[in-house]
Amino acid sequence: MDNASRSERSRNAALEAAIAIIARDGPGRLTLDAIARESGLSKGGVMHQFRTKEAVLKALLGRQMAHFEEFATSTMAKVSATSANPNLATQLATVREAAISPNSAALALVAAMVENPSLMALPREREMERMAAIREEATDPDLAMLRWAGAMGLLLSSLFGMSPLSKDEHQRLFARLLDDAQWTGLERPAAKRTVKSGAPSAAKAATPRKRA
Repeated sequence: MDNASRSERSRNAALEAAIAIIARDGPGRLTLDAIARESGLSKGGVMHQFRTKEAVLKALLGRQMAHFEEFATSTMAKVSATSANPNLATQLATVREAAISPNSAALALVAAMVENPSLMALPREREMERMAAIREEATDPDLAMLRWAGAMGLLLSSLFGMSPLSKDEHQRLFARLLDDAQWTGLERPAAKRTVKSGAPSAAKAATPRKRA
């Protein structure tokens, strides 16, 4: 095995160990020493890949985001021809995948948030882009956001051990969130409001005049 392959193998072993520690013991127990013990690498071997815990979290977050971006790209290609809301369908399916994945991206996100909230800037920016695309395609943007929020609620409640639902119930609810036919009858298209030039706004019109 050449040096590049050996280095990549050590890097992956360290990241897999980090995920295992976060899942089992929580992000507070993630240290370079713990990663060395979990992975079977020497601490020097871990530090050759990552000088600090923050560097581990950045790499872990990047790897998990890349994994789910790939999943989302594949899903979008499948649903584009069949769904009226392909961006929403893709996001819901991706959240469901994160919820059932043993090495969930959500674990990396939580660990990053606990250790250094500034690390959340990149995933937050990406999420805002997704939300804009979902709103743009939706007949009823509010209902689309509610479906997305429902999926995120299922994910986070499960992640934090707060959900009273069984796995089967989770999957059934995710399936309902994904089924456009369940929601079409509830859609209320957003009214396009136009304000005539020179006309006072509703807020100004409702403001009582001062007495002379």
